[in-house]
Amino acid sequence: MRASLLTSWKVRFGLAVLGLFVLLAIFGPMLGSDPRANDISAIAEPPSRDHLLGTTQFGQDVLAQTIAGARGSMLVGILAAAIGTVIAIAVGVPAGYFGGAVDNGLNFLTNLFLVMPVLPLILIVAGYVQGTGLWVIALIIGLFGWSGGARTLRAQAMSLSNRDFVLAMRMLGEPHRRLIFAEVLPHLSGWISAMFLHGMIGGVMAEAGLAFLGISDSGSISWGTMIQSAQQQSAVLRGLWWWFVPPGLCIALIGTAATLVNFGVDELSNPKLRLARRSVVTRARLVPRRGEV
Repeated sequence: MRASLLTSWKVRFGLAVLGLFVLLAIFGPMLGSDPRANDISAIAEPPSRDHLLGTTQFGQDVLAQTIAGARGSMLVGILAAAIGTVIAIAVGVPAGYFGGAVDNGLNFLTNLFLVMPVLPLILIVAGYVQGTGLWVIALIIGLFGWSGGARTLRAQAMSLSNRDFVLAMRMLGEPHRRLIFAEVLPHLSGWISAMFLHGMIGGVMAEAGLAFLGISDSGSISWGTMIQSAQQQSAVLRGLWWWFVPPGLCIALIGTAATLVNFGVDELSNPKLRLARRSVVTRARLVPRRGEV
């Protein structure tokens, strides 16, 4: 499965872009200049040799802020996705596997979070929590964004629990813990990876939305706070496109890369798509090239 993943150009390209942003988030602030430094001689200047992505209204280097913002946005996206995925697995898989009273209780909890207006609830909680930093934002997004994934995992686990190989191992006396971790979860790896990628995209965009609305730590730097600062200073009306385009483009690249990886994983984990891909490759090999007899 791992070797097959690397053969897909979608997965390779998506992982390369995601890996680049992860490395940028880890090592970028160590290599770049101070994103909060003010250059009075270069205020709202377009991209130049001294400032490759221009400067803001306050004389701050946009490139340095974009590099520093990668750490904040990627932190929120990955942490929120990890929290939401773990909760979805802990709630959805046991509900589908055991059924009965366990399913009724966990499914009630899932439905309760599923019908909640997530965005207004996040806005209310984030507005009342003191010191709403990036860690708190990621925690709030993860805690309120797991219900859809839990519903999907419940349905898949319910289907797997009735398969012949699971029923046979139950009759042999295999413990439920081993069946869940060794038999059920490996078959859900494609769904879990897709859920994590979707949660990461949602976390990055939710952080940007909350920062745009002013519900974030003003001292932290992320792509969302950059867009929010550009909006406050009327960068669009003043034609300062180099201020808000780089963070918006980075968010778009994150979403595109995660989507491509998700498509590649889906093609390899879904038997129908895998067979269709093989048939297309086979037909392409059988069709003679121009000039061949």
